[in-house]
Amino acid sequence: MKQFFILLLTCMTALTTQGAKVTPNEQQARRLFDEAYNLVFGPKGSQLEYSVNIIGIYKTQGTIWNMGKMSKFADERYIAWNDDVTYYRYERKKNTVTIYDAHSDERDKYATKFKFYPENYTYRIKDDKKGLLITLKLKDKAKGIKEIRTLIDKYTHYPKRVRIKYGIFHVTIKINNFKPGGLTKQMFTFPREQYAGCTFIDKR
Repeated sequence: MKQFFILLLTCMTALTTQGAKVTPNEQQARRLFDEAYNLVFGPKGSQLEYSVNIIGIYKTQGTIWNMGKMSKFADERYIAWNDDVTYYRYERKKNTVTIYDAHSDERDKYATKFKFYPENYTYRIKDDKKGLLITLKLKDKAKGIKEIRTLIDKYTHYPKRVRIKYGIFHVTIKINNFKPGGLTKQMFTFPREQYAGCTFIDKR
């Protein structure tokens, strides 16, 4: 579903911490976390397949394409295009296309709930039998996702899995077939001619 695309993006987003005193372990964890982010959202673009499992009661899967601030995703219910100006979301069952400003939180009620502020966390890294495990824990009195555990490949640093603890919920996002680069801006442009028979709902 569309909310898990927002969840994946916000939970993997990292910014550079400046002026903070951190341990060598935390410095390494933050550096590798940032590197994984740049592989996913950098200017060369990336493609990945994801599957989501919420404490075993809800599952979904889809594909995400990213390049800078542009994105596209597709799952069993929706296809969405974001060209950094306009966001189009096609709902398969209803045959509708809803249009939003690309930078508006109105496009998804989950977008604000899962916003991520990197300065609110401590970072740790350790070896895992499946790769390198980076753990982010929410600082005292800070608000947000309580814990994020990101598993990356030990050699390529490609993301493999993200586990999130938010309130009483535990969410696991598995990432497969990660492919960096090879994208063009054209694929993030909504192909209006292919959806001429849809009902359009403009919420800009």
